[in-house]
Order: sequence, then structure tokens, then C-alpha cells
Amino acid sequence: MYADPAQIHVPVLLQETIDALAPRAGGRYLDGTLGMGGHAFALLERAASMGEAPAQLCGLDRDTEALELARHRLAPFGDNVHFFHLRYSQFAQALDSLGWDMLDGALIDIGVSSLQIDSPERGFSFHADGPLDMRMDQQGLDDRPVSELVNRARMEELKNLIATYGEEPQAGRIAAAIVRARQIKPFQTTRELASVVEQAYPAAWRARARNHPATRTFQALRMAVNDELGELERFLDAILTRLRPGGRLAVISFHSLEDRVVKHRMKTWAQGCICPKSLPVCVCHHQPEVRILTPRPVQAGSEELARNPRASSAKLRAVEKLATTPGNEQAAAVIPQDATLDVRPRSRRERLRAREEKLRRRSGSGGWL
Repeated sequence: MYADPAQIHVPVLLQETIDALAPRAGGRYLDGTLGMGGHAFALLERAASMGEAPAQLCGLDRDTEALELARHRLAPFGDNVHFFHLRYSQFAQALDSLGWDMLDGALIDIGVSSLQIDSPERGFSFHADGPLDMRMDQQGLDDRPVSELVNRARMEELKNLIATYGEEPQAGRIAAAIVRARQIKPFQTTRELASVVEQAYPAAWRARARNHPATRTFQALRMAVNDELGELERFLDAILTRLRPGGRLAVISFHSLEDRVVKHRMKTWAQGCICPKSLPVCVCHHQPEVRILTPRPVQAGSEELARNPRASSAKLRAVEKLATTPGNEQAAAVIPQDATLDVRPRSRRERLRAREEKLRRRSGSGGWL
């Protein structure tokens, strides 16, 4: 007996996302973070209303429990839905196994689902006690629970993770408190960690805090243990080559770091000339690869927020792939090698991105062990 996925999880920015993807009858679509199938159901339903030929959907998720619920929810669409237990950055494996060369649209919703947050045994939330886990894929052989991270990482590594991924101003105090506490007793539960983080906050900060003091720390540890920024970067590196001209990509993010990555990648794709600024005329003849559909991120309106407060931090960005002009693939190679480059000091944003990349490589390769 399955729980009703529609009662467990409310997909955020649903109509806005489906409008951005503009699904059509007979199209092939990817939902890289299938979850419980809310966006996928609406996409297939919209496509069915556009004509007789059924659309097909390739659905991926790291969470096997969510996949089973999605199978139940999407059963009315029969064999037109294909399910894969994969990370969304591994989408090419799924497409190749289906024999799909190109897609008409792709979607990723990179937030934590209500199923995960509301299940104490998954260890994502500090509101109920549970094992300190936070793995999106509990069956993954290479995925290790957060308890290993907090019990084994060096203090400086913890401080950097919490400061960067959680944007936590008290990261140093929190990391020091974690190291002191684990010397007495290793962390095993969410309540144990949340209590230590809360006590590490200065009393005046606790009194003024709008959210629980452990909110940003839990977010940072979850992002580190699941390599969330690395997943996003790898997906964005590969997805554009599998979108056909006119195909669309929609990304929903919940964290400023993730939204920043998406924003700048889409801006790069949409850029025309890439010559050094010091050159008086364009010699690269580079053309934009996409058209940005959302000049500003789409966010939930008041009605949706009243129904689903968890949508408050959701941001949707979308692009449409443009047709490539023959010969443009090699355009960047014609920039003269002796061109004078406009070398400037790195901005604060560039320094932050470099720091994020360094942390991602460390956490992704087990550098905190």
C-alpha cells in the first residue's frame, strides 16, 4: 500500500516550471530529480493536451523510496515513463540506455524533498531526533553519512564547509564546539549536533535569530556529504549537448550558492562575443548558445507561499537552446594568440567561487577524512 505522493510532497513553482518547459506532444523529456513525480505528472499531462502522440519522460532520482512513490504516481502514463536510480549528473547513462540522442526539455529541482525532511530516520532535520545521516542515497556504496564527517573532519575543514556552504557567520565557534564535544562522545543523532550548535551561538545572536541556530550548519553539512554543488556543475557541463535546438532547460534551486552557479552558467551560454575586452573589434565570432527565458529568477507568489511556506526560497531559471550556426563550434579558436588580455584582480565573487570549487573537490574526494 502506497502513501499518496500528492499528500506528502507539493511541487514548488509547478505552473511556472511547466510553462517554461512548454512541453509538446511526442516530445522527450528528462526529470533529473524525479522525487515523487509532481513536476513530471504535470509535464506529461500538459504534453498530452497538446496532441495525440504521447510524450516520453526519463526520470532519475538518488532516493529509492521516492522512486517507488513516483512509479505509483506516474502509473497512468504507463511505458512512456522510464525510471532510473541514478544521480542527475549521470543522466547521459540513462539516455544512452534508452537510445535517446537529444531531449526536448530537461528539469532539475535541487532542493531536499518533504519526504526526506519529514522522515526523522533520514537525519535531515533537527526538529525530530534521528540518526545523523543526511544521505540522499542511503544505498550508495560511496556515500557516507554526516556522522562520519562531523566526527572525523579537521576543525579548519569544518569551519570552511560551514562558512562556505552554510554562509554561517559563526562557523568558527560552531566548528570548535563540534570538535570539543566529539572528544567526549562521538555524534550519533541530529538532536545531539543541533544542541551543540545552538549552544555555540552567542546568547545575543540566539535571541535575535529568526531560524534555529543549527539551520545553516545542517544545510552546509548536507550539501557537503551529498556533493550537491559538484552534482550541479557536472550536470550543467553536459546537459546543453543533449538538448535539441528549441529544447528547454529549467532549474529550481533553493540555495544562493546553487542559484549563483546556475545564473552564471546560463549567462555564459547566452553570451555572444568572448574576445578579450582589450580588442577593439570582435574576432571570435562566437554566438550565443541559448536564449534566457527568465531574466530574473521566478519565485513563488503569495498564494503559493500560503499553501506551501517551504517554497519561499525556491528560484526558477530557464533557457532555450538556439540553433548552432555551422562553423561556430570552432569560433573561439580564432582569437589571436598574441592578443593582449585584460588582466584584472579577481572580484569577491570570483574568489568565492574559487573557494567553493576547492571545498567541493576536497569533500568530493573524501578530503575531510
